Amino acid sequence: MKMPATHISQLYPGHLGLMTDLYQLTMAYGYWKTGKYRQRAAFQLFYRKPPFGGRGAIAAGLELAVDFLRHYKFSASDIQYLGGLKDGTGAPLFDEGFLNYLQRMELSLDVHAAPEGTFLFPNQPLLRVEGPLLQCQLVETALLTLVNFSTLIATKSAGVAAAAAGDPVLEFGMRRAQGLDGALTASRSAFLGGCHATSNVMAGRIYGIPVRGTHAHSWVMSFSTEEEAFLAYAAQMPGNTILLVDTYDTLEGVRKAVEVGLWMKGRGHTLSGIRLDSGDLKELSKAARQLLDDAGLHDAKIVASNDLDEQEIARLKAAGAAISVWGVGTKLATADGSPSLGGVYKLSAIMEANGEWAGKAKHSEDAAKQSVPGRLQVYRKYDGSRPVGDKVADVSLGADELGEGYRALLEPVLAKGEIVYRFPTLTAARAHAAAQWEAFRGAAADYPVLWLGQAGAAEAPAELTTGQGMPA
Repeated sequence: MKMPATHISQLYPGHLGLMTDLYQLTMAYGYWKTGKYRQRAAFQLFYRKPPFGGRGAIAAGLELAVDFLRHYKFSASDIQYLGGLKDGTGAPLFDEGFLNYLQRMELSLDVHAAPEGTFLFPNQPLLRVEGPLLQCQLVETALLTLVNFSTLIATKSAGVAAAAAGDPVLEFGMRRAQGLDGALTASRSAFLGGCHATSNVMAGRIYGIPVRGTHAHSWVMSFSTEEEAFLAYAAQMPGNTILLVDTYDTLEGVRKAVEVGLWMKGRGHTLSGIRLDSGDLKELSKAARQLLDDAGLHDAKIVASNDLDEQEIARLKAAGAAISVWGVGTKLATADGSPSLGGVYKLSAIMEANGEWAGKAKHSEDAAKQSVPGRLQVYRKYDGSRPVGDKVADVSLGADELGEGYRALLEPVLAKGEIVYRFPTLTAARAHAAAQWEAFRGAAADYPVLWLGQAGAAEAPAELTTGQGMPA
């Protein structure tokens, strides 16, 4: 099946084999040298701790991950580079036979994953990857990069959108994001999580996200007066006139914007709105609303920006701020409050010579770093549209052991490297995320999460307690 285009293959059209940590390649070399490289293995990708003080996360980044896997290859120049690496004695790090194997290798992985927008608890797998041990190992770093950041931003965005309570939220974070790739991932994930539009034009082109933007302070400062700047902009773009009013004196700026709005109205156009980017947003928005309404410009919206996040939006709305559109930039695109998701990718099962799967788990004195063995699936039960409980179990367990009404969340995405999944549109994934966030906002505080493990016995990670998973 065809998958939607993403910026991974569009911006990185070359081979992607070197997008990894060196230790993945040294382990792969060890597997190859010891003859273990074809042994079938299963890895789980999950996160340990919910971000932003919440209790769960919105899964995101699956399309990016699959696009990466579909374009995974080592070019001749990649192999030449690897051939030049030396060990501590000055000898080649990898021998020629291994490098030749890498250049010929084509991924044949099976991937099961939760659809983007699905709400998941800590330690529940977002992805399960199965295939030759060497191949599963090589893709670890990139899968974590693509899924961790996407999930982090989608979760942040869901919280911001919930705080806005139906008001449009515009993502403005490109200039503060961690690089161009980070900006594109952030814009995509922010839209998936609930934002309505982005300032990022490339994200708009690649992902079909609505784009929004008018002018900055530099436009105003380039003219002799604020009035001249506003009139010039309105004359050139009468259908896209949102005037930034705080370059000098904010309320004076609003009054001048009102004059321009009336001038536009007399010519059959409408002032779309004004934007506040500094100061006391509550008081300024109230005063601005009064000035606009007194002039009959009831349709002009008030857009607010200035380091907003979900807490500040909730505070302003509770205080009665007259803001109708929220521009959220830095604190969304940089995941302020939780700079990383802490997702991990752990070997959970390996196929023995007799064809039977043997569970593998990491043990640690740090309970948070323990992992659960088995080829895990997440099963969720609903009462209508309301989630009522989860079970995490090995795929070998039968339906009778799960109980009636549980649905598997991880769906087949790749089979032996080929796509077997019909990707939803980004808009559909966004709707799914909104429904999931709302459903779990209303879930009971003791929402049950039962871990069945391989043999059906409860094997919950020590740090996972019932009730974890609902948005704050």
